[in-house]
Amino acid sequence: MTGTPTATGHCLCGAVRYRVFAPLRPASVCHCSQCRRQHGALGSYTGGIPVDSLEIDGADRLAWYQSSASARRGFCRECGSKLFWQAMDRRTLDVALGSLDPPTGIVLARHIFVADKGDYYEIADELPRFAGSSAA
Repeated sequence: MTGTPTATGHCLCGAVRYRVFAPLRPASVCHCSQCRRQHGALGSYTGGIPVDSLEIDGADRLAWYQSSASARRGFCRECGSKLFWQAMDRRTLDVALGSLDPPTGIVLARHIFVADKGDYYEIADELPRFAGSSAA
């Protein structure tokens, strides 16, 4: 791809590096049990970006785990860093906020799957909350 990326990021060990060539959309904080288990905390992702706007160095070190019938999660084979989430029926993917290089300019927009939230924390802001996906 040509031009200046709108965002860059990488895994903890640096084996997988990526560049995004599309605007980053407002982010969601996901409280579902799958995100909490995978991240060991809440999952925070950008809104969907077109798959073809992502350029990956070290793609051979990127592994995908199909966590449900409808979604898969991308992570580094070397260090285990969580990098991407993708709905199987879409040509977009979401980028894990913790993998982005600063400054991100990202704005948190909503909490999703709050009906599945862990019982060990409270949501302490006034962002919109959705029992499931905000698209539902």
